[in-house]
Order: sequence, then structure tokens, then C-alpha cells
Amino acid sequence: MAWIYLMIAGMTEIVWAIGLKLADGFTNVVPSLVTLIFIAISFLLFATAMKTIPIGTAYAVFTGIGAAGTAVLGIWLFNENASLEKLFFLSLLLFGIIGLKVLDGKEASEKEVRP
Repeated sequence: MAWIYLMIAGMTEIVWAIGLKLADGFTNVVPSLVTLIFIAISFLLFATAMKTIPIGTAYAVFTGIGAAGTAVLGIWLFNENASLEKLFFLSLLLFGIIGLKVLDGKEASEKEVRP
């Protein structure tokens, strides 16, 4: 369940990051409120996930999902540059997130085997 919380926390980070852009320095009321609400939700879910997932792994995955998702939405919604190099490094980031998840599952099963 912790991994589900962490994935949702990363996705809510994307929402509040886009909200910060739309809030225009907290001068637009509705995007500002949405941003603050999603910051709270994001950190609540992140804190809950860290009860069982190691902090280094949890933080890397949380920020990785947020960074990659925000970059992709920046390209899509705000016509930001989508160079081949940028897409390459975004894919590296996503592979890193997947790798951390796989390793965490492997480490958890090794702990269960040890006496």
C-alpha cells in the first residue's frame, strides 16, 4: 500500500507544480488554493509512504515522478522545448524510478529470507 501512496503523492506533486505556474505568484486565487490543497495532500501521502519505504528511495521516487510528470506537462501544456536530449534524460529518470522500485522489492524479500 505504501507504494500506491507514494505514486499518488508523486502525481499530486505534478498537480501542485502546475498549480504554482497557473497561480502566477499566488495572484490567482483558485489556482493558488488548488496548489496549497495539493501540497498538503502530496506531503501527507509522502509521509505515510515513508513509514515503510526507506527515505532515500521514497524521496527519489517522489521527486522523480513529480519532476518527470511536470516536465512532460510543461511540454504539452505550455509549449516548452521538447528536445531529443530532454526526452532522453526524462526517460533515464523514469528508468531510475522503476529501478528503485524493483530494488526495494528485492531488498524486502531478502530481509524476509534472513534469519
